[in-house]
Amino acid sequence: MHIRGDHAELVVGGRLDVRSAADARTALHTALDRGHGDLVLDLAGLDSWDATGLGVIMGAHRRAGRSGRRLVLRGVPAQMQRLLVATRLHRILAIEGGLEAESLPRV
Repeated sequence: MHIRGDHAELVVGGRLDVRSAADARTALHTALDRGHGDLVLDLAGLDSWDATGLGVIMGAHRRAGRSGRRLVLRGVPAQMQRLLVATRLHRILAIEGGLEAESLPRV
């Protein structure tokens, strides 16, 4: 996993999982603590995430809210969009541009 950016936008690539969670958490918390306004998290280069990685995202979302900021997800890959819908987290997290219709479960 790699993260680059500043206090306003971070670009995440690779895998966000149990092995990279601590580094990701540190990078997100640092960006949130040093900035103001929305923090955009660009996930277009993210290959996969596991439950631990999703927990890091949710923890950052909560931390952002406590500091009067908002975590905004951008470029969420389709398979991760489906997971957000299945867990109903798409209703809680701010997702730039919403979710692609083809990634949503069919009713």
